[in-house]
Amino acid sequence: MPIHRRALIGALGAAALLPTRDGAGAQGVREVRLDWATYNPVSLVLKEKGFLEKALAGDGVGVRWVQSLGSNKALEFLNAGSIDIGSTAGAAALLARLNGNPIRAVYVFSRPEWTALVTRPGTGIAGVKDLKGRRVAVTRGTDPHIFLIRALRGAGLSERDVKLVLLQHPDGRTALDRGDVDAWAGLDPIMAAAEIENGDVLFHRDAAANTWGVLNVREDFAKQSPDVTRKVLAAYEEARTLALTQPDELRRILVAATRLPEPVVARQLERTDLSRSEIGPLQAETILDAGTALLDAGVIPAGTDVGAAVEALIDRRFNAPAR
Repeated sequence: MPIHRRALIGALGAAALLPTRDGAGAQGVREVRLDWATYNPVSLVLKEKGFLEKALAGDGVGVRWVQSLGSNKALEFLNAGSIDIGSTAGAAALLARLNGNPIRAVYVFSRPEWTALVTRPGTGIAGVKDLKGRRVAVTRGTDPHIFLIRALRGAGLSERDVKLVLLQHPDGRTALDRGDVDAWAGLDPIMAAAEIENGDVLFHRDAAANTWGVLNVREDFAKQSPDVTRKVLAAYEEARTLALTQPDELRRILVAATRLPEPVVARQLERTDLSRSEIGPLQAETILDAGTALLDAGVIPAGTDVGAAVEALIDRRFNAPAR
């Protein structure tokens, strides 16, 4: 039987009390590979400031940065072993885990409202029901895709009622503005740019249906190199603290990395909460809600124990000790 919500939350709480097994320092690890992404502002701060490179220099461990254009790409890189740690939406990580991607979510980099359904002026689309028979750009396996599925279901529709056009997020915006599609499941900061630069309209928003931004680590890497994993997360904490305490510097870094105008970056940051980093029951509940909706919509096979999958995904062992 599917695990109940209360049992899931209790199991996550108990997991926090499990002892961690330390590895032999950085022995055998010569390089840690992680992604940076415009939808993960903390990653941009970390990359520019070099906190991780400094933390690992004494261990002789290098750092390689790889850009992710969406959760789907980060998850592909993780599954292929091209990166060790990657940033995704929580619900996207759950789907990947259900599909056999051996990852654990170990850290929260943001609580964003980073996705909404977008159209350009003049399409006649004012609500989700107006999407029936229309062409919609979407990046499969990402939070915007999951958001679209849930929005359609809420309007009594399904993916079969629309014409999906599978594109990466930047190409989705381009297709919308060219008139190749009627709507787009958007992602910030590209979505913010579409609003400000083109007057595109966010016609369906639901902040609660946006799942958390989480860092995922490959299970084998976390097992073999727990000390390096902790140092990565500690460096992330240093970058997140800077982002919170120096908002002007955060904006500057994002403008430089994304090459977007400052008003666009400011709009993205308005919708991005960086105040939490510990992973646990809050994220589990949101991801479970998304997974249950996808199960009901038939996206996840019937009989799947979504709660057990969420419990297997979230790993609290690397949370910073309580102060």
